Amino acid sequence: MSAPEGPASYAVRVDRAGERWSVQLLAHDADNELPVLERALGEPGAEGWPGPLVLVVDSRLYFVVLRHGPGGMVRAFISDATMLEWLLASEVVERYGIAVDTEGTFDDDETGWPGGDLDVLADYGLPADELRPIATADDLWADEMVARIAGRLGFGDELAAAVHP
Repeated sequence: MSAPEGPASYAVRVDRAGERWSVQLLAHDADNELPVLERALGEPGAEGWPGPLVLVVDSRLYFVVLRHGPGGMVRAFISDATMLEWLLASEVVERYGIAVDTEGTFDDDETGWPGGDLDVLADYGLPADELRPIATADDLWADEMVARIAGRLGFGDELAAAVHP
Protein backbone atom coordinates (compact mmCIF):
# COMPACT_ATOMS: atom_id res chain seq x y z
CA MET A 1 0.00 0.00 0.00
CA SER A 2 1.55 3.29 -1.07
CA ALA A 3 0.58 6.67 0.31
CA PRO A 4 -1.87 8.44 -2.01
CA GLU A 5 -1.51 12.03 -3.08
CA GLY A 6 -3.81 14.64 -1.61
CA PRO A 7 -4.77 15.72 1.88
CA ALA A 8 -4.34 13.21 4.70
CA SER A 9 -7.44 14.53 6.46
CA TYR A 10 -10.56 16.35 5.38
CA ALA A 11 -14.27 16.74 6.08
CA VAL A 12 -16.92 17.26 3.40
CA ARG A 13 -20.68 17.72 3.31
CA VAL A 14 -22.35 15.73 0.55
CA ASP A 15 -25.79 16.66 -0.69
CA ARG A 16 -28.02 15.40 -3.50
CA ALA A 17 -30.83 17.29 -5.20
CA GLY A 18 -32.52 14.90 -7.62
CA GLU A 19 -29.71 13.24 -9.55
CA ARG A 20 -27.22 16.08 -8.99
CA TRP A 21 -24.58 15.81 -6.23
CA SER A 22 -22.92 18.68 -4.40
CA VAL A 23 -19.77 18.27 -2.29
CA GLN A 24 -18.58 21.09 -0.05
CA LEU A 25 -15.23 21.02 1.73
CA LEU A 26 -15.76 21.75 5.43
CA ALA A 27 -12.17 21.48 6.63
CA HIS A 28 -8.73 20.32 5.53
CA ASP A 29 -8.19 18.62 8.86
CA ALA A 30 -10.45 16.11 10.52
CA ASP A 31 -9.73 17.21 14.08
CA ASN A 32 -12.80 19.42 14.13
CA GLU A 33 -15.05 18.87 17.07
CA LEU A 34 -17.82 16.38 16.49
CA PRO A 35 -20.61 18.92 17.26
CA VAL A 36 -19.31 21.11 14.39
CA LEU A 37 -19.55 18.17 12.01
CA GLU A 38 -23.03 17.31 13.28
CA ARG A 39 -24.19 20.91 12.75
CA ALA A 40 -22.95 20.72 9.16
CA LEU A 41 -25.73 18.20 8.52
CA GLY A 42 -28.30 20.97 8.93
CA GLU A 43 -31.80 20.50 10.26
CA PRO A 44 -33.26 16.99 9.95
CA GLY A 45 -35.62 16.68 7.01
CA ALA A 46 -35.03 20.23 5.80
CA GLU A 47 -33.54 19.08 2.50
CA GLY A 48 -35.67 16.06 1.65
CA TRP A 49 -34.89 12.36 1.97
CA PRO A 50 -32.27 11.10 2.08
CA GLY A 51 -30.68 14.23 3.47
CA PRO A 52 -27.07 15.34 3.35
CA LEU A 53 -24.22 13.44 4.90
CA VAL A 54 -20.83 14.36 6.30
CA LEU A 55 -17.78 12.30 5.34
CA VAL A 56 -14.56 12.67 7.31
CA VAL A 57 -11.19 11.12 6.52
CA ASP A 58 -8.74 11.31 9.41
CA SER A 59 -5.03 10.90 8.72
CA ARG A 60 -5.81 8.38 5.95
CA LEU A 61 -6.31 5.82 8.74
CA TYR A 62 -10.10 5.72 9.06
CA PHE A 63 -13.22 7.50 7.88
CA VAL A 64 -16.51 8.51 9.48
CA VAL A 65 -19.96 8.95 7.92
CA LEU A 66 -22.64 11.01 9.69
CA ARG A 67 -26.20 11.63 8.54
CA HIS A 68 -29.68 12.12 9.92
CA GLY A 69 -31.94 9.13 10.23
CA PRO A 70 -35.70 9.00 10.71
CA GLY A 71 -36.73 11.16 13.63
CA GLY A 72 -33.67 13.39 13.28
CA MET A 73 -31.24 11.21 15.21
CA VAL A 74 -27.70 11.22 13.83
CA ARG A 75 -26.60 7.90 12.35
CA ALA A 76 -22.87 7.20 12.45
CA PHE A 77 -20.44 4.76 10.87
CA ILE A 78 -16.69 4.51 11.49
CA SER A 79 -14.47 2.38 9.27
CA ASP A 80 -12.22 1.34 12.15
CA ALA A 81 -13.60 1.66 15.67
CA THR A 82 -10.27 0.60 17.18
CA MET A 83 -8.65 3.97 16.39
CA LEU A 84 -9.48 5.27 19.86
CA GLU A 85 -6.17 7.10 20.23
CA TRP A 86 -7.45 9.56 17.60
CA LEU A 87 -9.71 12.29 19.03
CA LEU A 88 -12.48 12.14 16.43
CA ALA A 89 -12.65 8.34 16.46
CA SER A 90 -12.86 8.31 20.23
CA GLU A 91 -15.63 10.94 20.22
CA VAL A 92 -17.66 9.09 17.56
CA VAL A 93 -17.36 5.75 19.36
CA GLU A 94 -18.34 7.29 22.70
CA ARG A 95 -21.18 9.57 21.52
CA TYR A 96 -22.91 6.93 19.41
CA GLY A 97 -22.29 3.97 21.71
CA ILE A 98 -20.34 2.00 19.13
CA ALA A 99 -19.16 -1.30 20.57
CA VAL A 100 -15.43 -1.97 20.26
CA ASP A 101 -14.09 -5.49 20.69
CA THR A 102 -10.53 -4.65 21.74
CA GLU A 103 -9.69 -8.28 22.46
CA GLY A 104 -10.41 -9.71 19.04
CA THR A 105 -10.53 -6.68 16.79
CA PHE A 106 -8.05 -7.69 14.14
CA ASP A 107 -8.23 -10.72 11.93
CA ASP A 108 -5.23 -12.44 10.35
CA ASP A 109 -4.95 -9.70 7.73
CA GLU A 110 -4.99 -6.95 10.39
CA THR A 111 -7.95 -5.19 8.78
CA GLY A 112 -9.89 -2.66 10.81
CA TRP A 113 -13.09 -3.13 12.73
CA PRO A 114 -16.02 -1.21 11.20
CA GLY A 115 -18.51 0.03 13.75
CA GLY A 116 -21.81 1.77 14.04
CA ASP A 117 -24.54 1.84 11.41
CA LEU A 118 -23.32 -0.25 8.46
CA ASP A 119 -26.53 0.64 6.59
CA VAL A 120 -25.86 4.38 6.90
CA LEU A 121 -25.55 4.67 3.09
CA ALA A 122 -28.23 2.13 2.14
CA ASP A 123 -30.76 4.85 1.20
CA TYR A 124 -28.21 6.16 -1.30
CA GLY A 125 -27.69 2.71 -2.84
CA LEU A 126 -24.78 1.27 -0.82
CA PRO A 127 -26.10 -1.36 1.64
CA ALA A 128 -24.06 -2.85 4.49
CA ASP A 129 -22.99 -5.93 2.52
CA GLU A 130 -21.36 -3.64 -0.06
CA LEU A 131 -19.96 -1.08 2.42
CA ARG A 132 -18.24 -3.65 4.66
CA PRO A 133 -15.80 -4.97 2.00
CA ILE A 134 -14.78 -1.42 1.12
CA ALA A 135 -14.25 -0.43 4.77
CA THR A 136 -12.21 -3.54 5.54
CA ALA A 137 -10.03 -3.57 2.42
CA ASP A 138 -6.50 -3.83 3.77
CA ASP A 139 -4.98 -2.57 0.52
CA LEU A 140 -6.75 0.83 0.66
CA TRP A 141 -6.15 3.96 2.72
CA ALA A 142 -9.26 5.62 4.17
CA ASP A 143 -9.32 8.35 1.52
CA GLU A 144 -9.19 5.66 -1.17
CA MET A 145 -12.11 3.89 0.52
CA VAL A 146 -14.11 7.13 0.52
CA ALA A 147 -13.20 7.74 -3.15
CA ARG A 148 -14.47 4.23 -3.96
CA ILE A 149 -17.73 4.91 -2.07
CA ALA A 150 -18.13 8.25 -3.85
CA GLY A 151 -17.54 6.61 -7.23
CA ARG A 152 -20.03 3.86 -6.44
CA LEU A 153 -22.70 6.39 -5.40
CA GLY A 154 -22.00 8.79 -8.27
CA PHE A 155 -20.24 11.78 -6.69
CA GLY A 156 -16.62 10.80 -7.29
CA ASP A 157 -15.85 13.75 -9.59
CA GLU A 158 -17.48 16.22 -7.19
CA LEU A 159 -15.50 14.79 -4.25
CA ALA A 160 -12.22 14.99 -6.16
CA ALA A 161 -12.92 18.61 -7.16
CA ALA A 162 -13.75 19.61 -3.56
CA VAL A 163 -10.77 17.86 -1.95
CA HIS A 164 -8.16 18.44 -4.67
CA PRO A 165 -8.96 21.96 -5.96
